[in-house]
Amino acid sequence: MTPIRTLVDREQDKRKLVLPPGLRDLYDGDLYFQTSPAERPYVFANFVSTLDGVVSYAVKGKATGSAISGCDPADHFIMGLLRASADAVMVGARTVQDTGPQSLWTAESIYPDARQLYAEYRVNVLHKPQSPLFVVVSGSGKLELGRAIFRLPERLTVVMTTPAGKDALTAAGAAKLPSVQIHALESRSGAIDPLAMLRLLHAQYGIRSLLHEGGPSLFGKFMAAQAVDELFLTLSPQIAGRKSDAMRPALVEGTKFMPKCAPWFELLSVKQSADHLYLRYQRSGSLSEPVTSA
Repeated sequence: MTPIRTLVDREQDKRKLVLPPGLRDLYDGDLYFQTSPAERPYVFANFVSTLDGVVSYAVKGKATGSAISGCDPADHFIMGLLRASADAVMVGARTVQDTGPQSLWTAESIYPDARQLYAEYRVNVLHKPQSPLFVVVSGSGKLELGRAIFRLPERLTVVMTTPAGKDALTAAGAAKLPSVQIHALESRSGAIDPLAMLRLLHAQYGIRSLLHEGGPSLFGKFMAAQAVDELFLTLSPQIAGRKSDAMRPALVEGTKFMPKCAPWFELLSVKQSADHLYLRYQRSGSLSEPVTSA
């Protein structure tokens, strides 16, 4: 990995040391999160984007963030660091579908070179379980239950779905998987309220920090609900382009903000490794008007 260097850090004088020396050297700084808001986890998201704002090529075999980042080692290291920091990792069903069947969404699986550093930080410094809770959001309940993440006896996976989705999952045998727990929440047109999901995770599983890894439609719903506290965004030095007959998603899809109500974020830090930039933002504004869904 080309060394990461910090270009901007507006929090450096406010933080206590959290990262152990090995991780602090690799990250070129510390990593500190605020405490969770009342009755819900503190939510930080992680995405990688091209220079023209594309977060996925949306083609089979090249739909994940690795195709956007070029499998950038520093991007993978930071993703692993964020996973090691979180009580839970959340993704949408499409994101699960786009990844390989053996994907586990753990720190060590995305950046094995720091496996021991991640483990010591998570267990000995943060005093968290070995792996974060894995949360999948699927309104329809259409999930490939043969994937590794649903069949790990040592790691719990929670599926957030609708009543109809729960019926579909039960019919497919999900209720018989010992490491899978299903929660059916009320929905409007198949969409589940982000705040309801966060309150459930907070109350039933004690989740205080949640890493949101997309996709863009689910992330858009969280943005509309004012349920995203921070955004980590890797800026990859490539151009993907778009054509009107083939959608390539941006950071937020399915949710539209008007100028008076668009969320604003405050820049916390900028880091660099080779030609990639790693940006960290914290939400600074709140919505003043309702949003509309596309």
